[in-house]
Amino acid sequence: MNAYFSVLKLRLQLGLQYRAAALAGIATQFFFGFIHIMVFEAFYAHASGTPPMSLEQLASYTWLKQAFLALIVLWFRDNEIFGLITSGNVAYELCRPVSLYGFWYAKLLAQRISGALLRCFPILLAVFFLPAPYRMQAPPSLASLALFIAVLAIGLLVIGALSMLMYISVFYTLSPAGSMLMFVIISDFFAGIILPLPLMPDWLRQIAELLPFHLTADFPFRVYTGHIPPEEAVWGIFKQLAWLAALIVLGAAWLRKALRRVVIQGG
Repeated sequence: MNAYFSVLKLRLQLGLQYRAAALAGIATQFFFGFIHIMVFEAFYAHASGTPPMSLEQLASYTWLKQAFLALIVLWFRDNEIFGLITSGNVAYELCRPVSLYGFWYAKLLAQRISGALLRCFPILLAVFFLPAPYRMQAPPSLASLALFIAVLAIGLLVIGALSMLMYISVFYTLSPAGSMLMFVIISDFFAGIILPLPLMPDWLRQIAELLPFHLTADFPFRVYTGHIPPEEAVWGIFKQLAWLAALIVLGAAWLRKALRRVVIQGG
């Protein structure tokens, strides 16, 4: 385990050096955050009946999505891993005395954590002082806050396992573009990044709840806003852990199968 923690630590230190890119990302995320809230505000101004989420909850949901974007989106990728697979340099990775799955998994987690650390604090500090309806609300209770931190951390592990499936698929497609397009479209939609699950039609929301994607974004953010009460969030943690175990077992087995068919040519 020390080897994987060392990889995590080194990649985390490397990722924290890209401060200029983080500042550009913060500006972009503020822009999209305001746009999304204005769209919801326009719809809510002409909505009939009681909406499934309040505008205040949606504002908080939107800012959490922007602050922790690096933790929840599949398109936040490691091009180095794609390059190793498509160029054949994965042969060098196979020489390491560690599990390739664990090695790459640790790298992906470090990349996401460093990206989020550089962006989340400036965004979260600013959005609490915005005027209504753009202001981010505090969680309804300390229990909601504590559970949010827990489910967001487990959600990070889940998105890491889902990312590994995307990278492993490139052993078969030999093209990162196709794998990314397929995984990213499905993930962004069913994770609640484009639209929170409560705003979806009932039949579509039920499908989304059967898949693991919503456990990485929609579920943690609605725990924070209080839309999911603490007692329900506790049961959701067991669902997250079950999906995490299943995805890791599936990914590790699929990678072993993919490596058995890899052919490395050259001197």
